[in-house]
Amino acid sequence: MTTKTLTSIQPNLYEEDYYLWIETTLKQLQNQDIENLDWEHLAEEIEALGIEQRRKVESYLKQLLIHLLLYCYWESEREYCQRGWKNEIANFRDELEFSCRSKTLYNYFLGCLDAVYLKARKQAINKTGLPSETFPEKCPFTPEQILDGDYFPDICERR
Repeated sequence: MTTKTLTSIQPNLYEEDYYLWIETTLKQLQNQDIENLDWEHLAEEIEALGIEQRRKVESYLKQLLIHLLLYCYWESEREYCQRGWKNEIANFRDELEFSCRSKTLYNYFLGCLDAVYLKARKQAINKTGLPSETFPEKCPFTPEQILDGDYFPDICERR
């Protein structure tokens, strides 16, 4: 069955069999069959890919910041948890670094840092039960420190 026949038989292929829609769309793109492309859904999918990439940056950044805050400020748990926190910090840094290889996503990281920090701070407060004033209201880490695989903060001062 040709792609042309397939799309004319199943005009709602996107809703009925998403994976088959992907395979069909890929073949149409490879064959430069632009007449039969499902432009509406193709545009939606490309937009969704961009949104997902930005969401990953925010998610990895938030988790990284939470663990940096725990490492820095949760003194009563540091002795027992420091190794695990370092491992998590390294893992989230690796994932964030993969995304930030894109200059556009790196710029997105810089632009969302302050807002994501506030969410990470709130979660750190909830997780630790420490007073909110324990954690700085503004991110105490520079973008370079956040992405530096060798950076682990010394015991942080309360601000």
